[in-house]
Amino acid sequence: MSTHALIALAISLLVSAGQTALRPDAPIKCESCDEWNQPIEGFKVFGNTYYVGTAGLSALLITSAQGHILLDGGLTQSAPLIAANIVKLGFKVEDIKLILNSHAHYDHAAGIAALQRASGATVVSSASGAEGFALGTAVPDDPQIGFGKTENAFPAVKNVRVVKDKEVVTVGPLAVQMHNTAGHTPGSTTWTWQSCEPANPGPQAPKPPGPQKCLNMVYADSISAVAAPGFRFTGDAKTPSRVEQFRKSITTVGELPCDIMITTHPMATDLAGKLKRRGDKLPVDPFIDPQACRVLAANAMKALEARVVEEQKK
Repeated sequence: MSTHALIALAISLLVSAGQTALRPDAPIKCESCDEWNQPIEGFKVFGNTYYVGTAGLSALLITSAQGHILLDGGLTQSAPLIAANIVKLGFKVEDIKLILNSHAHYDHAAGIAALQRASGATVVSSASGAEGFALGTAVPDDPQIGFGKTENAFPAVKNVRVVKDKEVVTVGPLAVQMHNTAGHTPGSTTWTWQSCEPANPGPQAPKPPGPQKCLNMVYADSISAVAAPGFRFTGDAKTPSRVEQFRKSITTVGELPCDIMITTHPMATDLAGKLKRRGDKLPVDPFIDPQACRVLAANAMKALEARVVEEQKK
């Protein structure tokens, strides 16, 4: 199905469900955009946390009776698919109170403008991310800005709420903590929270406030050393090295309390494979992996050190 047909189908679902019609911005074109934007059904990750993104770009919804928190918005053409997933799961886009961003690149931030218009939610990001939202493109010191402002462009968002490292944002009972994981971008942010559900699921399970099973949830931002040609993480005559900050960020991710981790690009942690294995009704939910953050960080650190060696040869 074409991008336009997918958008039209998603919007028709929103209208039929009595939701405010979402007005998407013009589709972004890139080499991987069609692959990233393939739709998948939204599903419960754990407790009150739901996956509402696409096959290649993550978006999560954390729900409560007092309002919801959405994390990321994908491409411009992802916004209707995200909204449609939210509705199909039984929630309302208008009940989203905060939209949190991992980093201000077109593949994670471009759909946020349309989702903000539809929900009236406040957009939240790091200071550097807020600068990117105001500019409508990657910030000048972004490792990927060398690809060009046009290639990095996405719909701007004004009046973004800026949060600092370790700050907690809340909606009713929901509390999500910001972690500065700068490196992939100057404003890269990883978010953590807890989700709970009855400890003994099933028809005889006691209703809350009975025994609860709570897990540490991590929405891990990209910690890959990807950059435009000519950029040096090790610095040059005009810019200082970013290696130590990047190492610190990777270490931060590896040390987080981490029962379930979802990455901004779901294929980085085999979300599709885990979802398939979950359908096999295994004794342990494949999404629960306390080592996931450590493994992601270890692999990222190896890749960064290899990048440093290559840059030092030049």
